[in-house]
Amino acid sequence: MTQAVEPSAHTSAPVLAAYGYCETVTGQQARNFAYGIRLLPAPKRRAMSALYAFSRRVDDIGDGELAADVKVARLEETRATLARIHEGKVEEDDTDPVAVALAHAARQFPIPLGGLDELIDGVQMDLRGETYETWDDLKVYCRCVAGAIGRLSLGVFGTEPGARGAERAPEYADTLGLALQLTNILRDVREDAEGGRTYLPADDLAKFGCSAGFGGPKPPEGSDFAGLVHFEVRRARALFAEGYRLLPMLDRRSGACVAAMAGIYRRLLDRIERDPEAVLRGRVSLPGREKAYVAVRGLSGLDTRHVTWRAVRRRA
Repeated sequence: MTQAVEPSAHTSAPVLAAYGYCETVTGQQARNFAYGIRLLPAPKRRAMSALYAFSRRVDDIGDGELAADVKVARLEETRATLARIHEGKVEEDDTDPVAVALAHAARQFPIPLGGLDELIDGVQMDLRGETYETWDDLKVYCRCVAGAIGRLSLGVFGTEPGARGAERAPEYADTLGLALQLTNILRDVREDAEGGRTYLPADDLAKFGCSAGFGGPKPPEGSDFAGLVHFEVRRARALFAEGYRLLPMLDRRSGACVAAMAGIYRRLLDRIERDPEAVLRGRVSLPGREKAYVAVRGLSGLDTRHVTWRAVRRRA
């Protein structure tokens, strides 16, 4: 795994302004994400905000009210912007602050920008109305829209010199992204259904009598909705357990960032598990004080030490 590049001491005023714009977008629109990245040193926090702002732009195109053909055109324009960043053709005085910030971040850190192409691919899957027969099918989508974000973030974090098993860090970052996305899918199951989208695998829905979908505050008649949710929760927990192997490979503050973001979603998963039908009544969320506690826990290194201890036990 390539180590993060040490940022240069001087950052120009136009670039700082571009980062400021991205940080504003992140603070306003990414409450869970923002709790994690505030634990990072400024250069990494700015780079992560640039990644978020670009990703948000892609998501907003997919989720917006524009006609389908206009969305397709906007995504291609966004892909063209990404190509300019790839090719080093974005200058500091460019009129697009997100492009300016992301271009600077990509010069400072070994960010695999192809992951943003994968994100665009995932949103295009949404526009085509794709559904998923099996978990293996859904994983392809999740890797595009979330696993890729994990790998992009790892480009900013880097791994600690000499970290054991660091060659697998991208795999663990990808898996953690899948865990977060599956949690999102469970949380948003009714909202997605109202938007005409179904993400949970068709064979899982059929197994638990839920093929009729989730258009209201009650499960389908005669279904085992709680069984479906608990089945998917177990799958997500297994993904979290695998993805958490990344934590000991990161420096303290990067590990705290990841632990905070993942910890918030794990607690959402706990709430969904306790009351499965809550996701049909509205969006399940955590209060700010609980998110703050998770952030402090991440900064303390408790999650990292727990993962390390388990690894030592396995090797003993």
